[in-house]
Amino acid sequence: MAAAPHDPAAAADDAAGSVGTTSAAVDLSLIGTGAALLAVCSLVAVPVGPAGAPITLQTFAVLLAGAVLGARRGALAVLLYLAVGFAGLPIFAEGAGGPATFARVTLGYLLAFPVAAWVTGAVVERFGRRGGWRRTVVIVAAGTLGSLVVYAIGVPVLAARIGVSLAEGLVINAAFLPFDAVKLVLAAVVASAVHRAFPDLLSRR
Repeated sequence: MAAAPHDPAAAADDAAGSVGTTSAAVDLSLIGTGAALLAVCSLVAVPVGPAGAPITLQTFAVLLAGAVLGARRGALAVLLYLAVGFAGLPIFAEGAGGPATFARVTLGYLLAFPVAAWVTGAVVERFGRRGGWRRTVVIVAAGTLGSLVVYAIGVPVLAARIGVSLAEGLVINAAFLPFDAVKLVLAAVVASAVHRAFPDLLSRR
C-alpha cells in the first residue's frame, strides 16, 4: 500500500494548533494561580482606623499578578478572584463574600484591583523587558501607578460609604501608605526574581 503523501501545510497547521492549545492551557493555569494567590493573601486582615478597612496583602498580590503575568492575564486573574468572591465564596478580606460585599466600605478598592493589575502589567510589558536593576525600577514605577489607581477608585467610595469628605477619606487612607510601600517593594523584588527565573514569561501571551 502506498504511503499517504506528506502535506507540509497540514503538518504546520497541526503544530500551530498544538502550540495554541498549550499556550491557552498555560494562560489558564497562570490566571488560576494568580487568583488563588490573591485569595490566600486576603486571609491576612488587620482592621485599621475608624473606617474599618483592614490592612491586607491583597494589593501585594494584585501588583505581583500584573507585574509577573502581564496586563491581560494579571487583570483576568483578579477578575476571576472577584467573580468567585462575589458569587459567594468567602475569599475577600475578613472572610467576606457574596452580594453583601457590595455594601462594604472597601468595595471601591476591590473594583479597582483589576484595573491596577492591568496598568501595572502594561507598564512592565512596555518598559520592563530589560534585566537587572532596570526591571526592578520599572516594576516599582508600574506598581506605584497601580497603587494610585487603587486609591483613585477606592478612596472616594470609602469616603461616600462612611459619610466623610474626600479630603477626610484621603487622611484615613494615609494610614495605609507605609504598609502599601512595603508591599510594593516586596512585589517588585518577587516579580524581578520570577522574571529572572522565567525570562520568557511576559512574551508568552
